[in-house]
Amino acid sequence: MSRIGKKPIDLPKGVEVSVSASNEVTVKGPKGALSQAVDSDIKVEVEGGQLVLTRPTEQKRHKAMHGLYRSLLGNMVKGVSEGYTIKLELVGVGFKAAMTGANLEMSLGYSHNIVMTLPQEIKAGAVTEKGKNPVVTLEGIDKQLIGQVAAKIRSLRQVEPYKGKGVRFVGEVVRRKAGKTSAK
Repeated sequence: MSRIGKKPIDLPKGVEVSVSASNEVTVKGPKGALSQAVDSDIKVEVEGGQLVLTRPTEQKRHKAMHGLYRSLLGNMVKGVSEGYTIKLELVGVGFKAAMTGANLEMSLGYSHNIVMTLPQEIKAGAVTEKGKNPVVTLEGIDKQLIGQVAAKIRSLRQVEPYKGKGVRFVGEVVRRKAGKTSAK
């Protein structure tokens, strides 16, 4: 039994949900609008300020779709009402980040600067305080897109376990290795 799929989604004030005949769900809120195509077997209904998803049978495929679409629609509702924020920290000597228009320009210890064009849907900011590591903040309403962009930035310089240098999420704990012991 899908525990996630059975749980109804509460709709906050200011959030409107519309379901088209082709099972296209559109969620509009104060921060924007998102839409998602839902499998034709899964029924989506708005009942008394809640979004309810039902499945026709107990097949494994239907159970999987039930939980999947409930999570996707829940993320959409949260995104258009509150939004999502991801903070990345650049740890390393000489690591820098700056926003130039819609581009994020980073110096990550390579011989060249890395310039990354961000999607229009994402707002980004780079803060560098003296004595602290630079922090890149990503904000948006689409959880999947913001996570994908954060993963792409992180993959540019993965955290290495010996000195802990690289791009990581703020508050992420990196397991450190001891390294070589000195020989006599």
